[in-house]
This record gives sequence, C-alpha cells and structure tokens, in this order.
Amino acid sequence: GRWKEVLDRAAECGQNAHRFSIEWSRIQPAPDRWDEEALDHYRAILRGLHERKLTPMLTLHHFSDPLWLTEKGAWENAETPALFAAFVRKVAEAVKEYVNLWTVINEPNVYTYSGYMTGEFPPGKHDSNAAYNVLLNLLRGHAAAYRVIHEIQPEAQVGTCTHFRSFVPAREWNPLDALVAGRVGQAFNGSFAQAVATGKFSFIGKNIEVPEVKGTQDFIGVNYYTRDLVEFAFDSNNFFHKRYFPPGARLSSTGFLASVPEGMFAALKWANQFKLPIMVTENGVEDPDDSLRPEYTAEHIHQVWRAINFNWPIKGYFHWSLVDNFEWERGWTQRFGLWGLNTETQARIRRKSVDLYAEICKTNSLTNEMVEKYAPAALERIFPQ
Repeated sequence: GRWKEVLDRAAECGQNAHRFSIEWSRIQPAPDRWDEEALDHYRAILRGLHERKLTPMLTLHHFSDPLWLTEKGAWENAETPALFAAFVRKVAEAVKEYVNLWTVINEPNVYTYSGYMTGEFPPGKHDSNAAYNVLLNLLRGHAAAYRVIHEIQPEAQVGTCTHFRSFVPAREWNPLDALVAGRVGQAFNGSFAQAVATGKFSFIGKNIEVPEVKGTQDFIGVNYYTRDLVEFAFDSNNFFHKRYFPPGARLSSTGFLASVPEGMFAALKWANQFKLPIMVTENGVEDPDDSLRPEYTAEHIHQVWRAINFNWPIKGYFHWSLVDNFEWERGWTQRFGLWGLNTETQARIRRKSVDLYAEICKTNSLTNEMVEKYAPAALERIFPQ
C-alpha cells in the first residue's frame, strides 16, 4: 500500500527502471473469475512508474501460483501452459499502454529444483520425474506467453530470467570434479535457457525436441548471487557431488551466499553465448547491518563493467532489492534491501548502500572516490595501485 513512497525513493536516488512482479492469484482468484480492481491497482502502479520516469520491467510469474491451480497439480499438469497463457493475455491487454519490457517466468530453474528436487518450496517433493515435467511445462508456458504478448504488442521485448549459479570444479586438476561441475551447471543453469534458444530440452538424462519454444526470447535476464565449488563424491542421492563456498570468501549474514564477484563475470560470459541483449535482472546480498552490501555491490558492478569492455551487449542492471522483502520459505530472516524495513511499523530504514547506489545511478559510473567512501575494503581489489 506504500508503493508511491517506495517509487519516490527509487526516482530520487537516480534509478531509471524498476522491476516488479504481478500476482496471478490476485488477477484470477478463481478459474472463472477475473478481478478488475486488482488490474486497476497494477495499472496505477505502472502509471506511477511512468510519472517518475522509471521504465517498468514486469514479471508475470514469480514462484507463486493460485490455490485453484495447485489443486489441479500446478505445473505438473499439462493443461497449465494454456491456463497461464490465458492469464498473460488478460494482463497484457490490460497494461499494454504502460509496459513493453517483460520477463515471463522468474527463475524457472529455482522453481523446479526447490519445489520438486530439494523440497524447500511447495509442494515439497523429491521427484526428478516430476521436476522434468514441471520444467517442460514451464518452457511451454513461457513460449505460449511470449507469443501472446507479441500478438498484442509486436514491439515488446520479452525475455527469460535465469538464476545463474556459478559452479566451478573444486580441484582444477581433477577430471571428476570438472565432470560433475559441468553436469550440475548444465542441469541447473543451462536446461531452460538452452531449450528456449535451440528447441532442444535436455534435463537429468532426458532429451526431447520442443520446437515451439525455439527463439522465444528477445533478451536474456541473468540473476546472479554466488559461486559454488563442486567436488565429486560417492553419493548417488546427490548426483555424485558435493558443493561448498570458496575458502576465504566473505559470507552473508546467515551464510546463505558467498561474495564471489568473479562469478558475475562468468554469468555474463555464459549469457553472451545466446547472442542476445543481456539484462542483469537480480543481484544483491542479504545483509541486515549493511556491512557487506556496499563492497558486494561495488565489486559486482565492477565485474559488469569488465564484461561491457568485451562489447558484450549488457543493457541493464537491477539490484535485488529496493526494500527488504519476504524471502519465500526463509521469511524475514534475510534482508536484501537497499532500504531496511521495520516489519512492525512499516518504517523504511535508510542504509548507506542507498547512497552508494544512488551515486552509481546518477553518474552511470563507479569511481575510486565512491568505493573509498562507501566500501574502502574493496578499493584495492577494484582499483589496485
């Protein structure tokens, strides 16, 4: 309910775009009912973005599904791509005058792994066959949505949004580490994005041609947070590998991720293979006292600059997140916001990272003066003498 206040802060701090997600269950609370008031609410937010000269990037599916859809089996059900396409048509018709930059499904790889492999997300399954069907149906849903949006809005830019986790062999000399790191990276990072690029879907030993999904992306979105070292292990229950953070890497407050800026460069190098415009659609760190975030932000944006120097077509960067948010099954235990949030009073708390990011946005640069002021521990790493 305080979106105006939030967007005012974004605009005042020099940001020129804002990514947010629309909630399917609000728009379609029942299979046979559309909520026009909910659509009006989203239109008001989109008008507010334009009034503040913020370009909207709208995400149509961000992990959550309507309860009525889960009762039908959610994305395990082969009918879901068509149901999703109907929802996308309703939204696109309603907001087409305000949006032409779209991400269809946020992190389909995370939705699949967390819900159907590790069981951390609903429905809490450990079923690789279900995971295969879910990711295949997400692919088909993405392709159907892409075509619906372009039918309604031919000039639209519609992209994927992949969570890229940097997997590297723990021991460079060990071919088994290289083998399992490659397999994990292909399954997690590559399966969805490569299917959209080629029409060939390969996941956990299964291969299928899905020609209708080929070429259904105008840009590729990359969410990058961290890197894992991957080591071969005699553990068939964990696909013969174990993972851990690089020794010496600085960890976030709960140990959820490690700051490995070089992984951002690896993510962008991976994205460049698709020969499309690249958007960094998420990058950030959970850090309630804002002790790590300034250097994390500066070092990762420095890696984006490195990649741009190779003439890779990087067209945008979105920080995760503007304000602390409810982090899925982890709730309020992780604070990713540039602005903090008091959940009791709803007061927003200005962290020093706000000012660092504002200087970066307003000047479209990262200078040694900024780094020395906000993240002095990173100065020698970014600007060595």
